[in-house]
Amino acid sequence: MPLPLIRLKFVGFWDGFDTHENVFTRLLARGHRVEICDDPDFIIYSYIGRRRRDFFQYDCVRIFFTGENIPPDWNACDWAFTFEHTTHPRHFRLPLWGLYGDPAALVKPLDYDPDAVLARKTKFCGFVVSNPLCRVRNEFFRKLSKYKPVDSGGKVLNTLGHRVGDKQAFLADYKFTITFENESHPGYTTEKLVDPMVAGSVPIYWGDPLVGRDFDTRSFISAHDSGTLHRGWLDDLVERVVEVDRNPDLHREMLARPWLRDNRVPACVDPEVILEQFTRIFATPVEPVARRRGLGRMIGLHRIPAELASIRRRIKRKWWKLTRTA
Repeated sequence: MPLPLIRLKFVGFWDGFDTHENVFTRLLARGHRVEICDDPDFIIYSYIGRRRRDFFQYDCVRIFFTGENIPPDWNACDWAFTFEHTTHPRHFRLPLWGLYGDPAALVKPLDYDPDAVLARKTKFCGFVVSNPLCRVRNEFFRKLSKYKPVDSGGKVLNTLGHRVGDKQAFLADYKFTITFENESHPGYTTEKLVDPMVAGSVPIYWGDPLVGRDFDTRSFISAHDSGTLHRGWLDDLVERVVEVDRNPDLHREMLARPWLRDNRVPACVDPEVILEQFTRIFATPVEPVARRRGLGRMIGLHRIPAELASIRRRIKRKWWKLTRTA
């Protein structure tokens, strides 16, 4: 029996995104024949780059995807894949970290040897970041660097004089890695956390206060372990790093813990479960939101959330440029 044909288009993704060969087309090919075309029945759209408003041109079924801290706008999309923890019936939680490599690579085998991993660590702490707008991340880098120099191989606060090409290879030599997200929001976990895990480097994490739902927080140093962050929490976090750095037994115990909660791949990033959600979407008849009539759509109110998100990002970038310090 031939696989069902899905007429699809990707809209509003980053520059250089390959619409024919990507994580979604590879996944969908397991159960569907995918035709990328300009007259689709479904679009998968994101909201980045110069083409971020192009999805408004399509009145077919719209599937929203984001790896950024942007919630779904149900006045503009019919289905959504985002990082949010929500019970909306047409939403599937798919945090960005699950699309980087194979999540199963984070499952520690029974013969995992923390002593062997620890023996390979010849350097203190690594840092690879390209977005300069997170002030709390930059401040923590400076605070921790007062204890021992932190090696920055990215665009931000670079200490090497060059940018590293292979992030995981770079991090493999380091005991710790600063893994602060660009922003803090429940559920918002990106590849920043998993890159050092694959390299056997203990993450120093801030971002998703619910990170423990997917990961075993005993395997890394999390700013969210104590619940609500208090004044001076950055200094406390530095002290926790110093404690583990000076105590090989604590470090070994941390490395012995599974990265993932219960050492299992969460359903939200399980390829088979994600494929099941896409199959459900393709098989469920819905009236596309773009074809619904109403006063709000007639006067363009459905465009407001997307425009506000764009304005917010531009204001944040301009504010950083005006107030940054050397």
